[in-house]
Amino acid sequence: MRPQTLDDVIGQPHLVGEGSVLRRVLASGQVPSMILWGPPGVGKTTLATLIARQAGLPFFTLSAISAGVKEVREVIEQARVHGKAILFIDEIHRFNKSQQDALLGAVERGTITLIGATTENPSFEVNSALLSRSQVYVLKALAAEDLVELAQTALAKDAVLAQRGIELRETEALLNLSGGDARKLLNLLELVGNSFAGNEPPVITDEKVMQTAQRRVALYDKGGEQHYEIISAFIKSIRGSDPNAAVYWLARMLAGGEDVKFIARRLVILASEDIGNANPNALLLATSTMQAVQMVGMPESEIILSQCVVYLATSVKSNASYVAIKTAGELVRTRGDLPVPLHIRNAPTKLMKQQGYGQNYRYAHDYAGNFVQQEFLPEQIAGTRLYDPGDNARENELRKTLKNQWGEKYGY
Repeated sequence: MRPQTLDDVIGQPHLVGEGSVLRRVLASGQVPSMILWGPPGVGKTTLATLIARQAGLPFFTLSAISAGVKEVREVIEQARVHGKAILFIDEIHRFNKSQQDALLGAVERGTITLIGATTENPSFEVNSALLSRSQVYVLKALAAEDLVELAQTALAKDAVLAQRGIELRETEALLNLSGGDARKLLNLLELVGNSFAGNEPPVITDEKVMQTAQRRVALYDKGGEQHYEIISAFIKSIRGSDPNAAVYWLARMLAGGEDVKFIARRLVILASEDIGNANPNALLLATSTMQAVQMVGMPESEIILSQCVVYLATSVKSNASYVAIKTAGELVRTRGDLPVPLHIRNAPTKLMKQQGYGQNYRYAHDYAGNFVQQEFLPEQIAGTRLYDPGDNARENELRKTLKNQWGEKYGY
């Protein structure tokens, strides 16, 4: 079912449609080195093959999983013999720096036109020198209508499936299980198409698909971009007080085999960063959760994590402590090592006392309410407010206390 021309390609109209960038590039006859970035099963290998065919150049392929510098140099030598060639490297993000560096000279000289395919963000995974010499084209997950068209085309044109007169009556299960991946869709379609037995009507329904497929393994690469995208969605859902979305993304991570200790650590950080003193119990529960999942393990840890996630998502929020330390850190970076005021320095020696260390220091517990105003910041930044309590019940009480204690000094 692999397309033979650009007109046969389903999806990616921004790249292969009329007047699109790739059509213009191919029409010019000058094919640049490029990185095709997109999720699995959306046509990266197909596009590379079609580009090479239309350009009329020798076409070599390597897989970054199995190839090394030796294989890269062998292909470069063959390309030199031909004068010029296209080299397609699948999963180029798996090449290390030395392997990618081996390509640079040949790309610069024009001996090879490189087409790399990757599911990872090339900004992070591809050598910057190589990236600067390549165009990056982004491929998108196939839309529902694209997948339905692909399935209908396969049932009509595939040599085996077409003979069986299979009717595609329902598509929701096929679409959900394939997740925008054409390869998964075709594999699943073949699996279902071969599962009809005896006098069973050859009709594809959602129930038939689910019976055949049993279950879907969630798309989740713990070492790849999906990892960062989903943990980002997870954290932002909790911060945004949406327990439904937060539990969904938790389930996605668990289904993908994410380390429960990693999830728990992120919850501890969030409890302080996004909730803080608005609800100090959040940090206590998150810390207990981290300890509990280490003791219990999976699958039961999902229950503990879900409890914590729901609690954090529905808790009142404040990032006041987080902002305070970030603001203080910036002050340290910009103002340098400001001296500690003499009156709050320790004076363990006679000489230090003679120098004024500790003089006029007022011991808070000697005063009513265990408080007395005095300066604790360096003179150059005296009166600088770093902690601004959040607008919530608990921190509003803290604001009142600070206002009573410090008056107008910090502007509370």
